[in-house]
Amino acid sequence: MIHHVLGLFTHPDQEWKEIRGEDETISHMYLTHTLILAAIPAVSAFIGTTQVGWVIGNRAPVMLTVDSAIWMTVMSYLAMLGGVAVMGAFIHWMARTYDATPSMAQCIAFATYTATPLFIGGLAALYPHLWLGMIVGTAAICYTVYLLYVGLPTFMNIPSDEGFLFSSSVLAVGL
Repeated sequence: MIHHVLGLFTHPDQEWKEIRGEDETISHMYLTHTLILAAIPAVSAFIGTTQVGWVIGNRAPVMLTVDSAIWMTVMSYLAMLGGVAVMGAFIHWMARTYDATPSMAQCIAFATYTATPLFIGGLAALYPHLWLGMIVGTAAICYTVYLLYVGLPTFMNIPSDEGFLFSSSVLAVGL
């Protein structure tokens, strides 16, 4: 997993081709990739909101109780896992429009790897302050969109003009 994550940041074009060539099951993809990556922002937010807190003005830091934070952590984790599955299913459904024939597992892998910058950007939640969240969040969103537009034509083996339309559709659903 880690070599793909690093590869998406250093040479995304080549990495998308390697990912496309792999034959993974959905359960293996979730167990070895999605469950781990989605835990990064959830656990970071739990630690940040219960141990560090955030400051409003000159007041003392505001922190959540462990009981309230654990509930939000579990729900956000499940939402991220569900979001990857929904986006993977949408990509799989939409692929027929562009005469691409990826498996559902490949589409979920694509959704997971495309969301990787967002998952890694979740480390910023360890220090839950607005300015840091805005900077890291904006950078993560920008790189996620870049991976989507660069990766989809390569991953689906379709022309780049069709890939642009396909990527735009995926982005609209993702928003």
